[in-house]
Amino acid sequence: MTRPTLADLGLSAGKSVRLGRMLNQHGPGGSTLLVLPVDQGMEHGPRDFFVNPASLDPDYVFSLAADTGYSAIAVQFGLANKYVGRYAGAVPLILKLNGKSEIPPANAPRSPLTARVEDAVRIGADAIGYTLYFGSAQQETDFENFSRVRLEADRAGLPVVVWAYPRGEHIDAKGGRDSIYAIDYAARVASELGADVIKVNYPVQNPDGSVGPVEGAPAPYDSKVWPDMGSALRQILSSAANSMVIMSGGSRVGDEELLKRVELSMQAGATGFIYGRNIWQRERSASEAIIAKIKDCMRGYAL
Repeated sequence: MTRPTLADLGLSAGKSVRLGRMLNQHGPGGSTLLVLPVDQGMEHGPRDFFVNPASLDPDYVFSLAADTGYSAIAVQFGLANKYVGRYAGAVPLILKLNGKSEIPPANAPRSPLTARVEDAVRIGADAIGYTLYFGSAQQETDFENFSRVRLEADRAGLPVVVWAYPRGEHIDAKGGRDSIYAIDYAARVASELGADVIKVNYPVQNPDGSVGPVEGAPAPYDSKVWPDMGSALRQILSSAANSMVIMSGGSRVGDEELLKRVELSMQAGATGFIYGRNIWQRERSASEAIIAKIKDCMRGYAL
């Protein structure tokens, strides 16, 4: 599968300029994206930073993104407002406009707005990020909120990056949030709602490396088997319907597995990656080493 180019997205001039900066002037280049997310402090609390205590300091992760040449860093408003000025021009900013804590756990999650598009414009963001909980019992309200955010972003010429997350009891009843059914559906919904870039997770694999079938999901997902992760990713990327797709790293994995995912994802047609804990939970020199390897691989798929 050939991944979409900037020209394929049909964006306004403002969106094209900003997204083009991230795709070609920062990061690995060659129409790829490598994003460093640091929104886990709100989503998980400080616990993720205990693995590498230095990462608790936002200046540490901002400098890591700038010094190693990331396409962008993704943070909530408070961190952006305090730190982005120190790195103006060094690393583009994706401002997250919504977020929630993990307390209390929610059976019908929705991520409330924590910032506005005008905040993103004021602090010089190159894009906005929005977490969309597809499948939640609150998705109607979430869809309506997102439509307003998307319209404001369109007017401001800011690309829209959607964290497409299947969640809730209705998703759990149809194979769970990590099934290919849920992730494939979420990618399509995000594209149809107007996402320019979509963040998705990897679907769960069977012990033999295949993906599917998904018990409880509708046909053909309840019987279809994808022989390997590569074919499953091609399915998801095709469903994203000409939106760019970046793969989420999730919890920490070893170097070999991480680089295997990078190669496989680029082969399948992904635009890039949004790896957070897999990067800043490492000691600084180890982070720099794995980032260099990831970028080398991505450059092999430059357009």
